Amino acid sequence: MARYVVSQLGRFLLLMVAVTVVTFTLVSLSPVDPLQANVGQAALMSMSEEKRAALAAYWGADTPMFERFLAWAGDLLHGDLGMSLRYNAPVAEVIASRAANSLALMGVAWVASGVLGFVLGVAAALREGRLLDRFVRGYCFVLAASPTFWVGLLLLMVFSVWLGWFPLGFSVPVGVAAADVTFADALHHMALPAITLSVVGVANVALHTRAKAIDVLNSDYVRFARARGLTRREALIRHGLRNLALPAITLQFSQIAEIFGGSVLVEEVFSYPGLGQAAVTAGLGGDVALLAGIALVSAALVFTGNLAANLIYGLVDPRMRPVRRQKEVADD
Repeated sequence: MARYVVSQLGRFLLLMVAVTVVTFTLVSLSPVDPLQANVGQAALMSMSEEKRAALAAYWGADTPMFERFLAWAGDLLHGDLGMSLRYNAPVAEVIASRAANSLALMGVAWVASGVLGFVLGVAAALREGRLLDRFVRGYCFVLAASPTFWVGLLLLMVFSVWLGWFPLGFSVPVGVAAADVTFADALHHMALPAITLSVVGVANVALHTRAKAIDVLNSDYVRFARARGLTRREALIRHGLRNLALPAITLQFSQIAEIFGGSVLVEEVFSYPGLGQAAVTAGLGGDVALLAGIALVSAALVFTGNLAANLIYGLVDPRMRPVRRQKEVADD
């Protein structure tokens, strides 16, 4: 177990290094001019050369990427993620202020899509070829081919503009002090973005679960159970759920990266102040420090999800537990 923990820690450190290098390289190669993006072309042209040089030094536009990366990495080793020039605040504070909204949104959508997708997949497999199966497959195929932002815009028009059931955006009511915002207000504003992420994420889980459940139902041990008088549903529940658990866990935790990617679009559509919206703002404004900080947080989140899946495997199937190899000593 100790060797397994050390290997995972080494992989995590290598992942963090790779993420930072790729992020800095892509932002440096981006055609976005941070001065023009944040000051404006008209204001920039009206400035003196001294003022432009001062702003370029402030944004690091005249500093080579390698030097900026080494300076940022040195601060990171001391626990400093740098200063967000776009928000004029430390990156750690910007991430902390928006992480709660994003984690709540993604957590609700992740759990809802996993549970609903698993239930729909099993139900469709039990009714293979019937009306319920055709409905679930049609629903999944349509959503799998639908962009997340398009689904969000559609739900926004129907349930916010036409019906007025949900607010048009933001995470809290407009014009209300933070101390006066209730949990019901925050939940009301989060509901429609979470529904958008959930209904899109259901498709892959349901289709994969359906395919695996059909394989289980056609297996020899399920046929033997049915020969003993069990129905398809009883045989699947008693003898097939454990075989469905491993692929379901794999798919569910692999959804973390997709949920995070989808939340970027959803937060933009609903003007939801989270990490996704901050990442878009940082990318469009050339805020390298903030974009690198968000990339590190998202990579750590995905890595933690995959590690949790590996550990849960051992609880479901003891054969997949990480064990320490013992030396075999043979007596001559």
